[in-house]
Amino acid sequence: MEVTVGNSPDLIRKAQFIRNQVFVVEQAIPEVLDLDDLDPISHHVLVTDAENLVATARLYIDDCGHAIMARVAVLQSYRGLGIASKMVAALLEHATQQGAKVIEIHAHQYLKNYYEKFGFEFIREVEIVGEHQLIEMRYYINSKRNVQ
Repeated sequence: MEVTVGNSPDLIRKAQFIRNQVFVVEQAIPEVLDLDDLDPISHHVLVTDAENLVATARLYIDDCGHAIMARVAVLQSYRGLGIASKMVAALLEHATQQGAKVIEIHAHQYLKNYYEKFGFEFIREVEIVGEHQLIEMRYYINSKRNVQ
């Protein structure tokens, strides 16, 4: 499996295809909630297996060092192989290299314990998207709180 981080138009198109399959087709989340103006100015991780698309996630970092990790999606046939964990780790490292200070994520509520294993802290419940309760979590870069 190959993991690529970038923001070329081709990479973004492939990432959007994976997100459409996972969020729109599987989870019945309206496409309008996935597509926004942050894709061209974000960093995307794309996982491929030979020529096959596998998974994606997105990281947006503002000028103050606040990052938002979002759109974490693994195609159904590749789940359970630890691919999402590799993407999250890659984006945590990339965010650190880019000078981010804190990473925020709005994750499905059932993933709370999963993200806590990386050092994310639960902040609060936020919106419901589709029929999925989301929670806000934060990861503080270079914080002793994140030592596992």
